[in-house]
Amino acid sequence: MVLAQAARASDFSQPWRNADRALVIDAYEYNSIDWAKLTTDKRIVGFINKASDGMPPAYFCFGGETETRLCKTLWKRHAVAQELFQTRKVVAKALGLKWGAYHLGRPGNPVGQANNFIDFAKPGPDDLLALDIEDDDPTQWMSLEDAEEFVRHVHRRLGRFPVLYTNGKTARYIADNKYKYQLLSRLPLWYARYKPDIGVHFPIGNWQGYALWQFSAKANCGRFRCPYRVAGTPNDIDVNVAPMDAAALRAQWPFGGLIDVQPDYLASIPVPLSREAGLAGDTITYATVATPPTFAEMVAVFSTRWAKFRNSFQMPAVKTAPRAPRGIAEYVAWTRKEKRSTSAVEAVPVASDPVSTASTEFDRGLR
Repeated sequence: MVLAQAARASDFSQPWRNADRALVIDAYEYNSIDWAKLTTDKRIVGFINKASDGMPPAYFCFGGETETRLCKTLWKRHAVAQELFQTRKVVAKALGLKWGAYHLGRPGNPVGQANNFIDFAKPGPDDLLALDIEDDDPTQWMSLEDAEEFVRHVHRRLGRFPVLYTNGKTARYIADNKYKYQLLSRLPLWYARYKPDIGVHFPIGNWQGYALWQFSAKANCGRFRCPYRVAGTPNDIDVNVAPMDAAALRAQWPFGGLIDVQPDYLASIPVPLSREAGLAGDTITYATVATPPTFAEMVAVFSTRWAKFRNSFQMPAVKTAPRAPRGIAEYVAWTRKEKRSTSAVEAVPVASDPVSTASTEFDRGLR
């Protein structure tokens, strides 16, 4: 048990330092690749290449001279990128690498984008597919609602699901709203975060682990410092680590299914730890909490509390005190009967008068 926990903890803290962890490269059309040098690194198991970007350019060009020139330039770029994609695919597979393709999601028309992705990548049954959601800004990137439809349409056409590539903030938002994003929250996660440790930030409540972690990119890899350098690639190449060795990654590739649904909890409460213990480790243990109450249980609790709240406004019943004597004649007749009768005294409870007079037997004797 201790060894298993230590191995799992290492997957969230610089796992690329473990020589048995498999690595995957992902690139786009402007990354230069020296395939002979790249394959000298035996930890590299797969190569994921950018395929489509939003919708394809218009097939026919209309408008003025400027619009027509721009349209033709976009179409030429699209055709060159597609040709390079297919060439890299042949080379990578010939060198024994697993192949994958990702689509950069843009705003609008998720079904059209899914068709563009499939038609561009022409995926085989063993090719990994991924949807790239760079951020949760729907004005620049595909909205999460559209991403759900994109994933659904890919499954309609191919019978399997893509991997979800996104950053820590978006992954956390999807995890917190998993009842709304029932497909996205169950896709294998390709996690992008360029920090040495992710144990505190990873959305462990929904995903128990990542399929791939993009830990090195242009953001944290330069000329003088880089988490991991791959031979035959530039400094801005994206490098990903898997939480498994090469054989296990080859067996699980291309991650075409959905992850298991995690048990529902009312809350996830960290176990209280001392500061020293918290700083010593890189993971947080979560306490076991009760499952959410049923609707009937919540109604019963609410009814009981409402009854108590309503009864608190009801005044207690009190007995009426006897009428005091009026006039001198009644007072003289009352004193002649040697004070009040026993029934009259019992009829006036001590607590009925909210104001204390501090009367004593001595005071009554004087009267």
